[in-house]
Amino acid sequence: MKIRVLGAFGGEGLAHRPSAFLVNDRVLIDGGSVPAALTVGEQLQIDHALVSHCHLDHVAGLAFLAETIACCAEGQRVTIASLPPIVDAMKHAVFNNIVWPDFAVIPPGAPAVGYRALGEGVEHVVSDLLVTPVAVTHTVPTSGFIVHDGEAGLVYSGDTGPTEALWKAIRPHHNIRGILLECTFPNRLGDLATASGHMTPALIAQELPKLPPDTPVWIYHIKPPFFEETAMELERIGGGRVSLLEQDKVYQL
Repeated sequence: MKIRVLGAFGGEGLAHRPSAFLVNDRVLIDGGSVPAALTVGEQLQIDHALVSHCHLDHVAGLAFLAETIACCAEGQRVTIASLPPIVDAMKHAVFNNIVWPDFAVIPPGAPAVGYRALGEGVEHVVSDLLVTPVAVTHTVPTSGFIVHDGEAGLVYSGDTGPTEALWKAIRPHHNIRGILLECTFPNRLGDLATASGHMTPALIAQELPKLPPDTPVWIYHIKPPFFEETAMELERIGGGRVSLLEQDKVYQL
């Protein structure tokens, strides 16, 4: 399995792109930043987008991807897939002809966007992957994902505070080679993290015993203004098991 980090942050800044990950060139996990990291040709290879939730830092790039498909690839579409409340939110809050055109009906007869609701805790075939969505703990309906290609798997936390269901769901899965775990704020903003459903390094330290042992934990979603502070605090936990995802890097599992 190949994971290309298009954006690794919880916001946008100079050299900081919002969260977006491309698996095997065809499936997005979130789409906070897509055209800023991919050529038009690379964008047109994408056939599915797994959306954790509809906050802008996870979906803004999907709006522009849909426009690219509509303008440049007649008859092609990207299918947005997630838990039913998240799919509904994408329909009514993003592609709603107010914030952005409804690309589920345009171009006429060959819309650029499709939708697919996924049952929670059920393994689904998505493109060439096996995907299990699991609800996590955030301020809006949000899904984490267990993603497997039949040989190796990864876990994507989505935006979440301390959670149980996702870690319980991965126990039966074998060959999980990496956990992509959010961390948004430094420890001094712990109250804000709790109120907004996010992690700090201290909260991650409490979560680590729940995770499969010896599995690498890759951190994403740090807010750009707090990057250096949060990164220093993360270095102190996990005994070398915890590291930061690198934007524009390709990881092979």
